[in-house]
Amino acid sequence: MPSHVIKPSLLAIAVSLSGSPLAVAQTDEPMELDTMTVYGETYRNTATKTALAPGDTPQSISVLDQQALEMRDADSVATALRYAPGVNTELRGGAVGRLDLFSIRGFINYQNYYDGLQLLYNDWNLQPQIDLKAVEQVEVFRGPTSTLYGSMPPGGMVNLIGKQPSSEHFNKIEVASGSRNLAEASIESRGQLGDSNLSYSLVGLTRTRDGQAATSEEERHMIAPSVDWQVSDNTLVNFNLYYQKDPAMGIYTTLPASGLFLPNPNGDLPQDAFSGDANWNEFDKEVLLVGYKVNHNINDNWNFLQNFRYTDAEAFQTNTYTYRFPNDPFSQDGRTLQRQAYLTDEATTGFTVDNQFSGRFQTGRARHNILVGVDYLSLDSDVIYEDTAAPAIDLFYPDYYQISRSTINIENTALSSDFNIRKKQLGVYLQDQIELGRFVVIGGVRWDDFTGEESGRKYGAPVNSKLDQDNVSTRAGVMYRGANGLSPYLNYAESFEPQSGSDRNGNEFDPSKGDQWELGVKYQSQDQRTSLNLAFYQITKDNVPTRDPNGGPLDQVQAGEVRSQGIELEAQAQPIDSLLVTASYTLQSVEVTKDNTGLKGQTPVWVPDQLLSVWADYGFYNGPLDGLVAGIGARYIGEAEYNAATNEGNVPDATLVDIALRYNLGRVSHSLRGAELGLSVNNLTDERYYSCFDANNCWFGEERTVEASVSYTF
Repeated sequence: MPSHVIKPSLLAIAVSLSGSPLAVAQTDEPMELDTMTVYGETYRNTATKTALAPGDTPQSISVLDQQALEMRDADSVATALRYAPGVNTELRGGAVGRLDLFSIRGFINYQNYYDGLQLLYNDWNLQPQIDLKAVEQVEVFRGPTSTLYGSMPPGGMVNLIGKQPSSEHFNKIEVASGSRNLAEASIESRGQLGDSNLSYSLVGLTRTRDGQAATSEEERHMIAPSVDWQVSDNTLVNFNLYYQKDPAMGIYTTLPASGLFLPNPNGDLPQDAFSGDANWNEFDKEVLLVGYKVNHNINDNWNFLQNFRYTDAEAFQTNTYTYRFPNDPFSQDGRTLQRQAYLTDEATTGFTVDNQFSGRFQTGRARHNILVGVDYLSLDSDVIYEDTAAPAIDLFYPDYYQISRSTINIENTALSSDFNIRKKQLGVYLQDQIELGRFVVIGGVRWDDFTGEESGRKYGAPVNSKLDQDNVSTRAGVMYRGANGLSPYLNYAESFEPQSGSDRNGNEFDPSKGDQWELGVKYQSQDQRTSLNLAFYQITKDNVPTRDPNGGPLDQVQAGEVRSQGIELEAQAQPIDSLLVTASYTLQSVEVTKDNTGLKGQTPVWVPDQLLSVWADYGFYNGPLDGLVAGIGARYIGEAEYNAATNEGNVPDATLVDIALRYNLGRVSHSLRGAELGLSVNNLTDERYYSCFDANNCWFGEERTVEASVSYTF
């Protein structure tokens, strides 16, 4: 069993996971691959919002469990997803961590979920993040998900499953140090409170380190308590809180491709190159999430779950960006970069609630699992933005101390903004999951009503825009669970995203919609040692705004379309007791299929043509290395475009190697039982790799980082 298991209450839901952990036995027996992780009553599978196991779901879903997260030293969504198929992480490089940004199947996504509820994002800089210390596992649901979750890009979504209370006592303290002056301490505790019907979970973290870019720093403090109250045999109430303070979050600035992977007469820029200013590089974010869950078993077959969360967040930043208009930001010398200075002051409040009513019944030979849901979210965010000219910087001989309030006039400029953003989304959904012999059939439909509003002053001009759009999304899938472990499946799913704006005749835009066809096969061996998921998919997203050829330069019409198609392979095998190997491969082709601006046939940025990863864990259970678990991984990121208009150049591909070691000191001496040493190295060879939005805005990937830790579990 994994070291972190959420113990069940009276009617626990047992979910069989294909991504199960490899554990070191406490005896001299060989390690065994566990195939069952048990979750509490309030857990729901991301792909269905039911207890249907991911392996029995006719759509692609990956589960990254606690073993994988710990071995790969994941402390952010980006680092957790590095080995997941179809996902491109670090879109803004390794030095930028203030936003969780990734693409799935070629479509960018800012919207993460935490325990099944959306983390409210104001579309600016204030995105709540969840530190992976508070996460039990990460679930990646690929393909359109709007039938269950409403507004969402068509590529898929990520749901972070938080650590939950347990009636079994567990305590762990850990300290770590490493590259860039890392200093980290964390605690984790859970158990039953005396002889009461209360159980708890508590996770806490403090971390400081230097940022990858010169003069930058990173700092985080987090605490996440949670309490389960077993009111009766049929009713469980959970109260949960998540608080995070980020006084410093590295950088957000960019670098030109010239000097990274394009030629520059002055040579190559170092990996710690920084185009900003140490005196004007503040980012202070504070996030409070307060929620509850009520799970009530009406009878043996019918259940009600209400999941609620309130959000209160704020962020203040001072920063710079490359000044791109009207000329190239680089002067003729290839080293002097023109800049603007800006600040933002943002605050968000809001809440989300999801009500799920589910029931099981049988008609003839068909077993039904009906789900009826109503969810609602509300966001209210205030944004202040100021922008002004700033001194240029010589990237090859930088002066990082040029900007201060005394040297720039940052307030009441032409781009001054002070405005309010409001969003509301109401969704009603219905899903039926049918098991008929060896067949699993799933069908769903959802209606959404989305409203949005911006009011105040934006970029120096009054703004008062309103958006009111509704949409119906559908989903259908079928899987045949073969006796030989092979389970072919086919699914169709739809997505939608609200789209603001109107054409030159005043006609408001419709939502941007996507649909997917996916054909795949899943395999699970009889001995549970081998699992596989192979998928072929095609996603089409339409109603994308593009320039109106009969209008002015800023007029748009919804004539754009983007198509993504590809192959994904995910596999896990345990050829011998002590070895667990996971691998994934993605081959994707994404292109604009309709457009009025000459983009037809072009590939968007941030879309590698291939992604390949392999990770292996090997456990030693006798001999001089008894108690050691060693992991090694390699990941390949294929070439990507950096010029969306012409596709004339590519961001180079990269192959990165990561290693991890965990050593159980209890094998050395019984008195050290519970103590463990850890060592991880990411990007072992310190390869230079990059990500680009365009030729003027690129980032370095994460440099080599080393982390050593010691923990004690009791």
